Amino acid sequence: MTAPTTAGLDILLKTLKLPAFRACYEEVAIRAEKQNWSYEQFLQHLVETELEERIRRRTERNLHASKLLPDKTLATLKLQRFDLAIRRQVPRLCEGTFVERGENVLIFGKPGRGKTHIANAIGHELVRSGRTVLFTPTVHLVQHLLIAKRDLELSKELRRLDRLDVVILDDIGYVQQSREEMEVLFTFLAERYERRSVMITSNLVFSAWDQIFKDPMTTAAAIDRVVHHSTILELLGESYRSDEALARMQAHDEQESESADEDA
Repeated sequence: MTAPTTAGLDILLKTLKLPAFRACYEEVAIRAEKQNWSYEQFLQHLVETELEERIRRRTERNLHASKLLPDKTLATLKLQRFDLAIRRQVPRLCEGTFVERGENVLIFGKPGRGKTHIANAIGHELVRSGRTVLFTPTVHLVQHLLIAKRDLELSKELRRLDRLDVVILDDIGYVQQSREEMEVLFTFLAERYERRSVMITSNLVFSAWDQIFKDPMTTAAAIDRVVHHSTILELLGESYRSDEALARMQAHDEQESESADEDA
């Protein structure tokens, strides 16, 4: 076999779909020669580079598909404003061990307490660790399932959702479904029970979930499925959004004051 030319090697790497390998092998070859790498070291470096790039691209795809809010990450979450229990639980949840156990996370609190931000922050960390996540307002998921049911594809849609490691249902308390809507939501929760994780944010405590599921028996069954094997975060204190708005106003006032002093 004749030694491949640079052009020939480039074509082979393209055919094998090794883009990172293809992009850097010449540069790495020069470094390997200067540093007297063995063939194995040279090959290992290229393979590791290709693997890292594949992981990066897969993470980008999963992050895009997750529909997580891009500005609500762990970096932007002011964790210190929450009580000690929340400050301890959030980092542990970001590790994602609850996902392997098929457990749920329930986040309760009045409007503006940071429920959606915490759920998204955890979701971002899960995606970065290689898990698949979907963030969706509960009402959107319910409408999507209703359309699938109308088209006789509910089972197919539930199987598609089952491929996701975590589904985040935001603001379950804001939707007061009809019986048909309640049924598809209950079916979704029952399908994932003890197998796949759900994260739920709600401004309604469990005693008020009859507003969602209407029927007392269905309400009790739904609560039983989401609470069993779950971590519950209860967000107390002042409104997170109000605090952020006040901080922005104060920063704006300070800038205005500084500008006035400079003009004077």
